[in-house]
Amino acid sequence: MKKHLLLFAFSALALTSCEDDDVQGYEMDMLKGEWKTVKTEIISGKDNTTALQTFTPTGCDTKSTTEFRTDYYASYTGFSGVGANCTSQKTEGTYTYNNESKELVTKYINDNERKYKVVILSNTELRMMQMFDNIDVNGDMVIDVTYITYKR
Repeated sequence: MKKHLLLFAFSALALTSCEDDDVQGYEMDMLKGEWKTVKTEIISGKDNTTALQTFTPTGCDTKSTTEFRTDYYASYTGFSGVGANCTSQKTEGTYTYNNESKELVTKYINDNERKYKVVILSNTELRMMQMFDNIDVNGDMVIDVTYITYKR
């Protein structure tokens, strides 16, 4: 009986330890690919619902992409210019992702680490809360939060 109980305990331990890896792999697989920024919002820190400012990319900026790969490679290709005269600049780096805390940290070459919290992650949408450089935009003495929404 003890042998069966011990075997059961080890089996349960092995199954639960694999579960986190499966979730991590699944979310990394959904994260991989090129994402385009469709909206940046500054939301009131007081109620976490009121949009104080909304920015949508226009012109050349609509071509900008952020890429994540499953080997922890990250890149940002920014487009700028006027009209049809768009130029691009690519920045490369790495990222980490924790599926339990939903924290994604990017580290591009010649830049600081930047921490985000993944709020929505699906095959078509990625929404992240910026966890750095947030300020009080509306003067109510409460730090407001920036959310960035990406689409494929």
